[in-house]
Amino acid sequence: MLKEFRDFIVRGNVIDLAIAVIIGAAFGKIVTSLVGGIIMPPIGLLLGNVDFANLFIDLSGKHPVSLAEAQLRGLPVIAYGTFLNDIVSFVIIAFVIFLIVKAVNRNKRQETEELTKNCPYCLSSIPIEATRCSGCTSELKTV
Repeated sequence: MLKEFRDFIVRGNVIDLAIAVIIGAAFGKIVTSLVGGIIMPPIGLLLGNVDFANLFIDLSGKHPVSLAEAQLRGLPVIAYGTFLNDIVSFVIIAFVIFLIVKAVNRNKRQETEELTKNCPYCLSSIPIEATRCSGCTSELKTV
């Protein structure tokens, strides 16, 4: 059982996944810093000096001055400014992942296209080395 576990851990997919999780966590911290420190302050400035990280709704009725004061006093609040920052972070991360997946898919498609050709009779995609079409069973001329 220990040998099976070792083989499982040493397999490339598990190591690749572990590396992806570590890089993803680091990337998440970078994006959080980008959103909180660079993107949201100019947006807040355009909206009238609003600090999104400090936006909250007081549920206690005690009217704290800031979110930090409310949290220090243990007052119930809805911290929707932090939620807005998290939404912007999520959109940025999702967009970057979309771009990465798009690039990988484009690369895979190019590799597949290099290994196939179209049948001149039925236009189905077949391997380059094929001598007979798998779609229409026509005999193909070898080049």
